[in-house]
Amino acid sequence: MDWCLCCCPGKEIRYTIPEELTRGAFVGNIAKDLGTDLAKLAAANLQILSDSDSQYFSVNVNTGIIVVNDRIDREQLCGQNSRCFLHLKLAIENPVEFYRIEVEILDINDNPPEFPSTEIALQIYELASLGARFPIHQAQDPDVGSNALQTYHLSANENFNLNVKARTDGCKFPELVLERALDREHRAVHHLVLTAEDGGSPPRSSKTRIAVQVLDANDNHPVFDKPSYQARLVENSPSGTLVIQLNATDVDEGPNGDVRYSLSSHNSEALRRIFAIDDQTGEIRVEGNVDFEEASVYEIEVEAKDMGSPTMEEHCSVVVEITDVNDNPPEVVLTSFSSSVSEDAPPGTVVAVLHVKDRDSGEHGKVQCHLPRSLPFKLRKDFEQQYSLLTSEPLDRESRSQYNVTISASDLGSPPLSRHTVLSITLADINDNAPQFQRSFYEVIVKENNQVEKILVTVSATDPDLGQNSRLSYSLLSTPGKGPAADPSTYISINPTNGHISAKLPFDYEKTPYFQFQVEVSDGGSPALSSRTVVHLFVTDQNDNAPGLQFPLAGKDSTVQLRIPRSTSPHALITKIIAVDLDSGPNAWLSYHLMQATDPSLFGVALRSGEIRTTRVLQEQDASTQELFLVIKDSGEPPMSTSVTLVVLLEESAPEAFRGLKAHGAERVMHVLRLTAV
Repeated sequence: MDWCLCCCPGKEIRYTIPEELTRGAFVGNIAKDLGTDLAKLAAANLQILSDSDSQYFSVNVNTGIIVVNDRIDREQLCGQNSRCFLHLKLAIENPVEFYRIEVEILDINDNPPEFPSTEIALQIYELASLGARFPIHQAQDPDVGSNALQTYHLSANENFNLNVKARTDGCKFPELVLERALDREHRAVHHLVLTAEDGGSPPRSSKTRIAVQVLDANDNHPVFDKPSYQARLVENSPSGTLVIQLNATDVDEGPNGDVRYSLSSHNSEALRRIFAIDDQTGEIRVEGNVDFEEASVYEIEVEAKDMGSPTMEEHCSVVVEITDVNDNPPEVVLTSFSSSVSEDAPPGTVVAVLHVKDRDSGEHGKVQCHLPRSLPFKLRKDFEQQYSLLTSEPLDRESRSQYNVTISASDLGSPPLSRHTVLSITLADINDNAPQFQRSFYEVIVKENNQVEKILVTVSATDPDLGQNSRLSYSLLSTPGKGPAADPSTYISINPTNGHISAKLPFDYEKTPYFQFQVEVSDGGSPALSSRTVVHLFVTDQNDNAPGLQFPLAGKDSTVQLRIPRSTSPHALITKIIAVDLDSGPNAWLSYHLMQATDPSLFGVALRSGEIRTTRVLQEQDASTQELFLVIKDSGEPPMSTSVTLVVLLEESAPEAFRGLKAHGAERVMHVLRLTAV
């Protein structure tokens, strides 16, 4: 191989060699190029000095040939400079001469283009616009000229083309150009091969693998398994009961495919209080009270949203059918009710009209009503949901004034539910009862000379009716004839309100020991009803009369003279004191007492009869005038008495009066006794 040599006499010598020559490779013949004898060069102590630290060349002083002493790498020495030179100095002694040697190192294609890495990862948004450019790190080729990087090649694919951008300095940059829209859901990663090739002969190349990861765009909305769902739920299901689990999927990835569930805003607040949905699992569960009577079907609107930006959403509806259970007792509503019923209401009188209902459905909502059998009422079913409460027999307020009627309403559920309604019915009074005295007659015993206006007796009547019908008034009745009964109001008075009977005058037993009168009591009804009773009034005697002398005729506490012969025999009746007492009973029982006598041994008086007799034979020495002090007492308490002084004159011969006494004594005494008895 011939290398280029340039020689400047006395000054500079230039050689041209390729890089990477082997050790000992010929560079040039300095002796020849200088035109110097080899012997002279050898004697001149020829030396080659390098400007660099490395001694890339050496010279054989015997031959004058310069050879490669070490590996020469142009790229290491000069990089990307288009021309590369090594400068040497040639030193000769005797005389001293210096020559400059310039060795140009020519490039050979000893380096392929090299990418920074064998794998390149790109992330491209799947919604990137067509024509978008994505620069790739360029390959580096330390060679220069035609040996440097010349072009790039891209493996065949559907979405990308290659554009090579050249700079003014000759650098070439590859760019991926998007020619067809990306779809991550169709292909998430595109694998490409980029080849860098230089212009050497033969050309050298290298490859890098490009993995294009298509970044997800939120271009897909969540999709439910079904557009609508059906579910059944028993009413009164406890909180937490699972209704249904929904499933929505989103083919996007990451947050764009992360689905969250929620109840749509289209749902009412009431529905939101009943159902809740788990935002991650899509489970719809019971949260509030599920009541068939409130709604038999619930339609829940559910939305599924992804977490992309902007979010995308999808909706579905869940129809929940509620199954009824018998959880509502019947209701009884009074549409008409008379709490007060007249006791003379005939059987069949309507007392109340009831409307029954049950919020449950089917058999659970059918209602039957019934009453206890012991009441004078009955239920009549007017039509499906209406009953009338009627009287079933005659009523009597006085027997029972109030009824608490329990109406039992039961549904036909299993188990049945029932509700009891109590109607308090009061019987209104009519004046169907006359007042009745507690006694058919009254007996009153009152002492004569009684205190005026003192209550003698109270007549009392009762009336089982109410109010005005039982408001009683007492009055005295007159009877035809004479005496107190003809007009009892002369003697007595009666309080019309309470029946107290009082005396208006003191009674006198001796005039009126007994009389009777009638009392009438009337109620305040219209018309009024009344009844009567008889009061028997007995006046009892008081010792208010002193005994009165009937014989001998004399005034009270007077003196009577009597003549008897001294020949009167012992125990002879000389006279009889006759007294009467207008009182009765013990008050009229009389006793006769000889309280004082001139000679107590001469006369005696019979205690009960009042007969005065001699007790012994009259003697001459007995005083001719005998004075007897007699007291007549009744048996009252305290007793009352009358006294009389009897002067007995003792005579020798029987006086005319005494003879008359003897002749007519018995007859006279009997006459007086008869008067006393009367």
